[in-house]
Amino acid sequence: MKKIMSVLGICGVAFLAACDSNAGAKNGDTVIIDFAGYLDGEQFEGGTAAGFPLTLGSGQFVPGFEDQIVGMKVGETKDINITFPEQYVENLAGKDVVFKVTVQEIKKN
Repeated sequence: MKKIMSVLGICGVAFLAACDSNAGAKNGDTVIIDFAGYLDGEQFEGGTAAGFPLTLGSGQFVPGFEDQIVGMKVGETKDINITFPEQYVENLAGKDVVFKVTVQEIKKN
């Protein structure tokens, strides 16, 4: 009986780990993302990266960017719409842009 319970316990842990790995990203998690930024449908310089590690909730990106990644899952691609702050790089200040973001990996923290 102990062996059966041990096996069931191990299977349960493996099942929960598999379920957690498919859970969406949340604040505090580090997501590995690919992204490309577009202004008026044209990709803009400096707005593209592949394999970029971003800890959600860190405030590393402009306001609104990280919030829209929360809940995304590995392999998911999403258009993230933001408006750059008025106090930003001259050619992007105050502009509405779209980032096409794909989550490659989620590291749960």
